[in-house]
Amino acid sequence: MDAGRTESLSVVYQSRDFLVVNKHWDLRIDSRMWRETPTLQKQLRHRFPELADPDTCYGFRFCHQLDFSTSGALCVALNKAAAGRAYKCFKERRVTKAYLALVRGHVQENQMTISYAIGRNSTEGRAHTMCIEGTQGCENPKPSLTELEVLEHGLYAGAPVSKVLLRPLTGRTHQLRVHCSALSHPVVGDLTYGQALDQEDQPFRMMLHAFYLRIPTHTECVEACTPDPFVPALDACWSPHTLVQSLDQLVQVLRTAPDPGPTEGSPAPCSPPMPPSKPPETEAQRASCLQWLSEWTLEPDN
Repeated sequence: MDAGRTESLSVVYQSRDFLVVNKHWDLRIDSRMWRETPTLQKQLRHRFPELADPDTCYGFRFCHQLDFSTSGALCVALNKAAAGRAYKCFKERRVTKAYLALVRGHVQENQMTISYAIGRNSTEGRAHTMCIEGTQGCENPKPSLTELEVLEHGLYAGAPVSKVLLRPLTGRTHQLRVHCSALSHPVVGDLTYGQALDQEDQPFRMMLHAFYLRIPTHTECVEACTPDPFVPALDACWSPHTLVQSLDQLVQVLRTAPDPGPTEGSPAPCSPPMPPSKPPETEAQRASCLQWLSEWTLEPDN
């Protein structure tokens, strides 16, 4: 799929109120630049001209953001009411997001929670970047949490890398990239927070992908899982050699996990349904059960 082509749009979820698209890497969501540039907004207008809303700046309401270099699941609300419901889920931190990444080096701990606070970097020459608390020039650091699970170890273009699943539990700017860099395992291809390498050693993209998204609005469960782009069949430079955890099993865990922190009294349509409560046992039922038990003869264990 070529990001520069207007017709190159992959839709992974569609309903009356929402779309989830699989955004291409190195693609802006929208743009006010004077020169013509490919954007996700233009792809949406080309594919769904009837869904564009003239009351919005770009024609579509994007429920959240993905960096220019990040690919993967991005939710679009198709009307103002739907946008409000999605916003409420994000505000209450009820949204589940999971990313796939290739990071430099072999991560030794198979599971960990990264808790470095993240703030803006005021250092000269580092405008519009973030940093962890304690770094020189770090302003207004805020608590930040990321869960990391190692999937595979291997080599990328001959250098050791790990394939990991990342779950941001907070929503700071560049959080996953900053947290991975703080562990000394920067995302492969991250030119902002990664290691300085020769230009010819740089991969064709930043290896960070929004893999799974679930937004449990009170009227609809918006859930989408995008294809894994980090497989040898799609990138011959990636050569995994050790399986640590199965991605399919982790996807099942994501799908069946209860939605985080619903507001008291509000339904959680993405959560597994609870079994219906049974009515109290009547005296007649209890007597019948006791009669059945008295007539049952247990066989001895062999």
